[in-house]
Amino acid sequence: MLPNTGAIHDPRTTTQQLGYTPGCCCWQGQNIRYTTRVNDKPTTITDTLAAGRAQLHATSPTPRLDAELLLAHVLSWPRARLLAEGRTQLTTAHQAAFSALIERRRALEPVAYLIGHREFYGLDFVVDPRVLVPRPETELLVELALGFAQQLTVASHNSHSSTSSVVIADIGTGSGSIAVALAVHIPTAQIIATDISPDALAVAQLNAARHGVGARIALHQGDLLAPLDEPVDLLVSNPPYTILSEIDAGVRRYEPHRALDGGSDGLELYRRLLAAAPARLRPGRAMLLEIGATQGAAVVALAQQAFPAALRIHIHKDLAGLDRVVTIET
Repeated sequence: MLPNTGAIHDPRTTTQQLGYTPGCCCWQGQNIRYTTRVNDKPTTITDTLAAGRAQLHATSPTPRLDAELLLAHVLSWPRARLLAEGRTQLTTAHQAAFSALIERRRALEPVAYLIGHREFYGLDFVVDPRVLVPRPETELLVELALGFAQQLTVASHNSHSSTSSVVIADIGTGSGSIAVALAVHIPTAQIIATDISPDALAVAQLNAARHGVGARIALHQGDLLAPLDEPVDLLVSNPPYTILSEIDAGVRRYEPHRALDGGSDGLELYRRLLAAAPARLRPGRAMLLEIGATQGAAVVALAQQAFPAALRIHIHKDLAGLDRVVTIET
């Protein structure tokens, strides 16, 4: 039996060429490797994915997922189809395109930028280097905002108010993922989304149109709360809160620094947001802020200074048990 070299066996290759000595149960040479070699090009989906995973193992925490997403993108297939059709032969063009994406991922470029989209809160969003990649932990911010919006809607209905729609401002909207998710799940809400970057707003506009909520999201360019003409019912924000020198190399290399940089202590944007927030929030309403895992106490202290009469200021933990969102109920 030929040894398992990890290569696709070419029947035209003889045992003598491979280094086998007839009549001897041994193989000559010391350089037999049990991984796919550079010149051994996998031709099936299963083999290609295995090779991709192996290449990404040292640089990605999710090599299998990355490889599957990249190959699904190359083939324009849903990811589940890869597993169902693993024996399908790939064309040379498909192999080349996949290899190019694998190399870029090995250089730590985010998968979302490589394939041009990212799922968030069950919705698919256009994503490119103009905006931060939406993170799953931010879904907690959306979930909490939906809960507050529902409470306000019920209260308005019970009081027979002539104004039944909740007005929500998403500050620093980026790709628009938060604003769009809220608009999709609260059909009666009016959404204002602000960002200082015109490039980010262009992506947000694409995503709003993609999900059919463009008419209910007013996009405004400006610094933090400056574009708001009147107070709103909910202020929601995932502001830049990282310290650039402390973040992962891939994030620092590829994602927009303006959307990441929270200053020397990560709190600069919170100070500015909270100082301006009382004048932009209607009485009896709420403000929700995503925070870094170690910033809870500091942001709560800033919130107490800005809203000394707040009914409740609370830190919510994400699924990993880390501090993730501060809510301020006035």
